[in-house]
Amino acid sequence: MSLTAVAAVIFVCVFSKSVVHGQNDWGVTYTSTDICVLEGSTVDIHCTYTYPSRTGDIVTTVEDTFWFTKVNDYKHVDLRLSSVFAGRLQFSCDKNTCSLRITDLRKNDSDVYYFRFITNQPGGRYTGQPGVTLTVKPLQLQWFSMTQLECSSSCGSPDPPSYIWYKNGQKTWGETSLYPDKLNQTDSYTCALKGREDFPSTSVCGKEQICNTVNYTDRRICVFKGSSVNISCTYTSVGYITSKFWFSPERSRQWQNPSQPEDLSKDSQYSGRVQVTETETGRSTLRITDLRETDSAQYHFKFITWGFEWRSSLPGTTLTVTGLQVQVIRLTVQESHTEAELKCHSSCRPAARLSYVWFKNGEKITKEENSYKDQFYPGDIISCALKGHEDYSSPPVSALKVPSVSVSPQSEIMEGSSVTLICSSDGNSAANYTWYRKNQTVVSKGPQLVFSSIQSSDSGQYYCTAENELGRRTSEDTFINVKYPPKPPSVSVSPSAEIVEGSSVNLTCSSDANPAANYTWYRKNQTLHQGSGGSYYFSSITSENSGIYYCTSENQYGHNKSSCITIDVQYPPQLPSVSVSPSAEIVEGSSVNLTCSSDANPAANYTWYKENEDSPKASGQIFTITDFRPEHSGNYYCEAQNTRGRQNSTLYLTVFTGFPWQSVVIGLSLAVLLMTVYLLVRKRRTSKQSSVPGDRPDNSEQSHPGRQEEQDDDHYASVRFVNNQVDVAYFNTRPAGAHRHKTDEEEDCVVYSAVRCNRAAPRATSPDTEEDPAALYSTVKKIH
Repeated sequence: MSLTAVAAVIFVCVFSKSVVHGQNDWGVTYTSTDICVLEGSTVDIHCTYTYPSRTGDIVTTVEDTFWFTKVNDYKHVDLRLSSVFAGRLQFSCDKNTCSLRITDLRKNDSDVYYFRFITNQPGGRYTGQPGVTLTVKPLQLQWFSMTQLECSSSCGSPDPPSYIWYKNGQKTWGETSLYPDKLNQTDSYTCALKGREDFPSTSVCGKEQICNTVNYTDRRICVFKGSSVNISCTYTSVGYITSKFWFSPERSRQWQNPSQPEDLSKDSQYSGRVQVTETETGRSTLRITDLRETDSAQYHFKFITWGFEWRSSLPGTTLTVTGLQVQVIRLTVQESHTEAELKCHSSCRPAARLSYVWFKNGEKITKEENSYKDQFYPGDIISCALKGHEDYSSPPVSALKVPSVSVSPQSEIMEGSSVTLICSSDGNSAANYTWYRKNQTVVSKGPQLVFSSIQSSDSGQYYCTAENELGRRTSEDTFINVKYPPKPPSVSVSPSAEIVEGSSVNLTCSSDANPAANYTWYRKNQTLHQGSGGSYYFSSITSENSGIYYCTSENQYGHNKSSCITIDVQYPPQLPSVSVSPSAEIVEGSSVNLTCSSDANPAANYTWYKENEDSPKASGQIFTITDFRPEHSGNYYCEAQNTRGRQNSTLYLTVFTGFPWQSVVIGLSLAVLLMTVYLLVRKRRTSKQSSVPGDRPDNSEQSHPGRQEEQDDDHYASVRFVNNQVDVAYFNTRPAGAHRHKTDEEEDCVVYSAVRCNRAAPRATSPDTEEDPAALYSTVKKIH
């Protein structure tokens, strides 16, 4: 059988009671009703319980569950309140299944254990019968034969265990249940289960009744701080004992030789508190008074004879010194107070029934039991002590007050600084503190919440809770307001799509800052708007509002600048303006540039049309006619277009031919002028010839017609007759013809220009020559 025994037999005992529905009976079922375990081991006892969901009109609820072994004055004593099991008992329930665990089992723990549950039904208190019988037995060493010793347990074991053997207290070899070597008459032998060396068997002599041996009365002793304890053992020796004393291995560092134990009565820590007595031969008792928690240790007895020294590696007696503690058995926390049942608890099992003293706010309460039930208000202080040992009372337990929160530093909290929040609750007992952030889970545990470098994201409401044995209290909220300069502002434009002239546009500047920032909008370096609001609004945006914008945010702790944004206002083309180049006299056959321009965003695309022609003449801002001729006259339309709309203007070019008599007049005038010059020259020559004798009139013109023609070519070579000297072209800027859409405003916008076109180069004149009355100059006039 394993150390934690579980029996294979299942016993079910059911209490029945008439109920309205009659389907579910009252009952308790134990997993095992008979358990046998070794001393020093651990045992688990399990059960399940059932009850009807309701009786009559009353819905059944379970109010209490517990285990017990004794009934005093018709009262079932909860094992959790028994000092016998102090520190060794664990009780748990999950729904309708409960378990009881007992550790460090002792012989006196052998008993019948019952489970009991109490409901809200009248008479609804039920105990499961027949309970669980627990038997705790020590490991035994007995003679297997006349020459062999056997280590065994009457509880049995399903698995073969491993054993450890000792000879005269010193560990020897062998792991079987039988001692593996020859037995000596004067030697003592001891066995233990492997892993449970703290609970060895009683020592047995080899063959003689007297041998060298030491047996401790108690393997474990637990006592209260401030009390006294007796640790005893029995010993036998074959030879004459020359020296005997008690020692503690834990004090080996104070020994002169760590391998040589020293008498405890000579240790300064125990000075005046240790006494060794021997009331009968072969029994030694070590008495320690005014026990302290530092006295918790293992104690051994040692004797020396002529030729023998007892040097046991077996454990001696383990002493545990502990103080009392106030333990909460049941607790109900109300808004103004706490209702609780308290127990004066110790991990030690008292040797006899003890009387206790309770203190509330420093005053004794006339109650000598180890349990105390009362109402406790914030600030109440409770403690307990053993009667007669009031100076060694338990640490006090306080009914906590509502905790308060303090913040350090108390001045304004700047981002990046160190901040500490402290939670405190007035009370003399220790409390467990937990920090929370509003609407969040646990932030930290402990009385202090430290921000080594607090950030803006840490701003918020915080609170703490203080909790101890008597309940939990929650502080009020504390607001942590972290101040910091503006973060880099973000800018946005609404609408986020393309911006069209005439629409409403809102520029928004936002920056995280505490306190809130003031904003300033700029266009280039021009201040547009200042204020706490970060918006700048255009109710009807125009093209003049296009440009680069940015904003700044500022508070008393600093300022920051946003990135730049470009506002690009789109609008349809304005009414195009047209022009002709060159604007001075244009000679027929020369190149003429027609230029069209219009303000638009996005930039306009230009197309040139000629009246009564379907296909465009050209695309682009400039239309060039490389060899201008009269047939080029007519209406030309310039259309400017983008994604937002279109506009057009008309250019009217026309060539006017001069009247024929003008050419005749000019030609005759030139002929008369030339003839006059000719006659004057000839007359001068004739006068010269007549003055010379024998000369005769010059008839060269008649006798030499070819020469005359040559002379004529020389005279007329510089004379050019200009056909269509006055060809005037007018262009006007007006809406396109009937095939284009025009507005009334466009009808009123006309530009006229006159262009003089010559078939030959103009005749050179001197600066003093009067202006030729036949010359025409181009003029441009825009009529509004």
